[in-house]
Amino acid sequence: MNRSSKTAAAVLTAAGILAAGWLPAGSATAVGGAVPPPGERVLWGSVTIPPGRDGIVEVSALSGPALGFGSRLTLTAPAGAEVTGVPLTAAGYRGEVAADGRTAAYTATSAESPWRTGTFPFVLAVPADAEPGTRLDGCVLRLADAEGVARASGGCQVTVGLPSPALSRPEAGVPLGHRPAASGTAYPGAQVTVSDQDGNEVCTDTAGSDGSWSCAPGRDLPAGANRLQATATSNGVSASSEQIQITVGSPAPKAASAAPAMPPR
Repeated sequence: MNRSSKTAAAVLTAAGILAAGWLPAGSATAVGGAVPPPGERVLWGSVTIPPGRDGIVEVSALSGPALGFGSRLTLTAPAGAEVTGVPLTAAGYRGEVAADGRTAAYTATSAESPWRTGTFPFVLAVPADAEPGTRLDGCVLRLADAEGVARASGGCQVTVGLPSPALSRPEAGVPLGHRPAASGTAYPGAQVTVSDQDGNEVCTDTAGSDGSWSCAPGRDLPAGANRLQATATSNGVSASSEQIQITVGSPAPKAASAAPAMPPR
């Protein structure tokens, strides 16, 4: 089938340490609404990860007070999730994940202005039985100097996303009628909407307990090439399938070949 993907990796940026600099103490609250101590800065961000999938929490380079060798950036995973990787490849840092997956950290191994360039990724895994649309509490970011004194802290909002639905019918590459039936699978109970290439609604259905869904257009689709895509929505989160290229209507008839010339008698 000719399909084009519209999915993307989940990425979080700690909003408090973007290029504009850290948020000053008192301008925002840390995890649980607590105000950080004077001199401390607040880190914050959000990410959406489907059940049973990984997502990348990406902390930006900072422009706050200089921290040297031995300073440490730590992420504590939210309840139910695990940190599974620290994939930074830049020199000058050592990444490590705790054996229980609850925390992971980068430690500066160079005294040359650490944390000032690049981004610092942490891989989070959400359990397969997590309920889409729920938020996992307890994600904490903390940046400390070599003596363990916190210089920035905050949290990240982790939302359980929705798995992408599958659009298995109609078939691509074959002529279809003007009202082709659509079907596939999605998260049980999700509302599924099939749209055409212009974003117009074609048909809708609700995924059953086994995840299956099907629907048919209530109006004729225009003849010619088109694209269909299914979008599933549940509990405030949504996800889309790959697109299917379709052709509506009968193919143009082939031109009749000329009869071979009769040889003279």
